[in-house]
Amino acid sequence: MKKADIIFIICAVALLAPFFIFDSVYQAFLWATANYPFVMSFLKFGILSTAGECIGLRIKTGSYNAPGFGVLPRAITWGFLGMLISAAMTIFSTGVPNVLNTIGIAPADTTYGELIRQSILSSQSWYHFLAAFMISTFMNCIFAPVFMVLHKVSDTHIMNNGGTLRGYFSKLHFQQIFVNLDWATIWGFLFKKTIPLFWVPAHTITFMLAPSYRVLFAALLGVMLGVFMSLATRKK
Repeated sequence: MKKADIIFIICAVALLAPFFIFDSVYQAFLWATANYPFVMSFLKFGILSTAGECIGLRIKTGSYNAPGFGVLPRAITWGFLGMLISAAMTIFSTGVPNVLNTIGIAPADTTYGELIRQSILSSQSWYHFLAAFMISTFMNCIFAPVFMVLHKVSDTHIMNNGGTLRGYFSKLHFQQIFVNLDWATIWGFLFKKTIPLFWVPAHTITFMLAPSYRVLFAALLGVMLGVFMSLATRKK
């Protein structure tokens, strides 16, 4: 284990430990998430998903940073993408149960919104699992591919401009980058493998949890999201 690994682990523990040790910190986190969801999504994904990308870089190169990597531009990108993820989770967690209700798949006199406040071991847990699985499936099949491509375009733009803030805010040549993306890796790794094998099951668990735990679990999944996107960027 290198010195950089020890420093990274210490920073991670220092960041996460207060949420488990001090209930007041965790309650403040929940309050801020409920009252300022998009701001908190920006911060959560900006920090955790960027950390995930740094871990992915460490796996591939042995270092958490590199010339042209652009940690700060990546954090800004992940922040805005996190806001999109927050909006998508709200849209799909509201819309998909309505679709299930429309086609007659719903427990009597019980909505999904009520079920998420109950235990998954309740008498209606079959619907809870089904709704969570369908929400995850729809979100990952409809939203996730668009999201992943947007991230790849941004990631390429950052690398093309040397990872600098000035380059990050320069003109984005979207069409040129889009045409030259590594679609074989995007399809063969991100779409074909990570979505069905990891993200659908992971987000099924997310939507089965009570809201308080779901918020933190989804934020921690941002680390894995960053790892996958970083590995896909460097995958030959």
